[in-house]
Amino acid sequence: MSVQLHPTAIVEDGVDIGPGTSIWSHVHIRGPARIGAGCIIGEKTYIAYDVRIGDRVKINAFVYICAAVTIEDGVMVSAGTIFTNDRFPRATEPDLLRSRASGPDERTRPTLVREGATIGAGSVIGCDLVIGRWSMVGMGSVVTRSVPDFHLVVGRPARSVACVCRCGEPFLRFDDGLRLNAATTTCASCGLRYAVRDGAVIELSPPVAVGAAGS
Repeated sequence: MSVQLHPTAIVEDGVDIGPGTSIWSHVHIRGPARIGAGCIIGEKTYIAYDVRIGDRVKINAFVYICAAVTIEDGVMVSAGTIFTNDRFPRATEPDLLRSRASGPDERTRPTLVREGATIGAGSVIGCDLVIGRWSMVGMGSVVTRSVPDFHLVVGRPARSVACVCRCGEPFLRFDDGLRLNAATTTCASCGLRYAVRDGAVIELSPPVAVGAAGS
């Protein structure tokens, strides 16, 4: 499958785009960067150099993805999400006589979004942290620390309020911020089974990948 590139999109030299990916209107992708196969990049989104995006990632409109961000396969980044990469940014050096470089330097901090995660609309993502596998960030949240796998976080700053299934439905809610334990719990929506131990989610019946049987 070929890449679908809107005529108003700006894709700089050094950008590698996988087959079947669609880049919509007024997107700007700096090079070098990598966009995987089967992705959707929504209109007016900006992707900086050195960003790495996996396969089947959906990025909605007006998303800002700065340098040092890595997004794994199957992630959804909803409209208006902003990533950051500097905890203590300044425009100039202390003497005000020299501007600080806009490119990555020793102050730049990475962010990793693990496979299957969802980031809700209007969220702000801090840096030097990990958004866990199949986790979910509620809309409008400000994420200041790493999100565990399969956790739903909401708020400003974001806090864990529940565990979420691969299908997106919560299957265990946290009571007043306490992290619950469950020997076995089943998603009422799709039937996948999990255990929760001190807040850590363990998959008991993960889906079998296509082609994995007999390998």
